[in-house]
Amino acid sequence: MRYQFEVAVDSLESALMAQECGADRIELCADLGIGGITPSPGMIQLAMERLQIPVHIMIRPRRGDFLYTDTEFEVMLRDIDAVKSAGAQGVVFGVLMADGHVDSERTSQLVDAARPLSVTFHRAFDMCRDPRTALAELIDIGVDTLLTSGQAPSAAEGMPLIVELGAWAAGRIDIMPGAGIHPGNIRRIAEGTGAQTFHFSARETVNGPMRYRNARALMGQARSEFARTYASAEQIQKIMAALV
Repeated sequence: MRYQFEVAVDSLESALMAQECGADRIELCADLGIGGITPSPGMIQLAMERLQIPVHIMIRPRRGDFLYTDTEFEVMLRDIDAVKSAGAQGVVFGVLMADGHVDSERTSQLVDAARPLSVTFHRAFDMCRDPRTALAELIDIGVDTLLTSGQAPSAAEGMPLIVELGAWAAGRIDIMPGAGIHPGNIRRIAEGTGAQTFHFSARETVNGPMRYRNARALMGQARSEFARTYASAEQIQKIMAALV
């Protein structure tokens, strides 16, 4: 069986590392520590110049929930236009209503704006009230891929729902498990769900090269201003090798 591996990254360095390790696709974001938001135009442009594998771009204007204002939704539409112009192969987004259902009208508008690019509905799905209804709506709209942890903290814990989603989908949409996937559980998830595409970040935190450090000042909510997070080549290779 030929498995597909999508690596979520928030730096060009990590994207290039994932490609070198044999990843099939990149999900390009900014700030994976908050679940990922839309990356900068400069990062997108350089990624398209330097990567040979497909790149799917996160379309998410801010952190937090997936109920967007009219202005935020307009930003998403503009970002999709920019991503298409840059030459990306896909986009990743998720839009919900206040009652916990998929916002089908706005999702349809985003899908129409994105075509002919591939469309992934991300883990906003895991915040939905009714997964079966949400899945049916996404299939009707024509979404290509659903990224999900099975509405659980990790894909391993959400396997029962992922199995049900695969049965309900019946091949009409690709169900891609993601969240907490590592070398020790990916084979069990693959065998237990029948999934063929997997999403992971394989991140590791490294100490930055700054020698002078003012430990009293923080620039935001980070615990340290001197740590950096990148995709780990070793972890990517181990995750992929676990299914070979």
